[in-house]
Amino acid sequence: MLRKLKQRINSERGFTLIEILVVILIIGILAAIALPAFLSQRGKGQDSSAKSNARNMVSALESCYANAQSYANCDSSQDITGSGIQTGTGSNQVNLATLASGSYEVVAKSASGNNFTISKSGSGPVTRTCSTTGSAACPSSGSW
Repeated sequence: MLRKLKQRINSERGFTLIEILVVILIIGILAAIALPAFLSQRGKGQDSSAKSNARNMVSALESCYANAQSYANCDSSQDITGSGIQTGTGSNQVNLATLASGSYEVVAKSASGNNFTISKSGSGPVTRTCSTTGSAACPSSGSW
């Protein structure tokens, strides 16, 4: 039995160059198909994070409004500073663009470059818009 096994090992020669090239070609084609799909998922994840930050900031603003009956001074309130959301105009930050007595505008900037805006004007409805429509998680309608 050992003799048959030794003969079998000695008679095998391995893969031919053509077989190796075919395998490399197949792997290359699969990578070319899958890579763009994975890259778009990264942008969608970054946009989802920005949307979440914007929504959480609105909740903090509404909490401040419940105490003060105005949005005007909410940027320095404990509700905003203690929320854990980074404020500013940079990437992955939320900008409190407009704060007035009965209205606000919150702009969250995603790492993918999209801006997600939630605004409330007086007793009107809350509107949600985004920039760079049609890319990543910003739908072509411009409203999320």
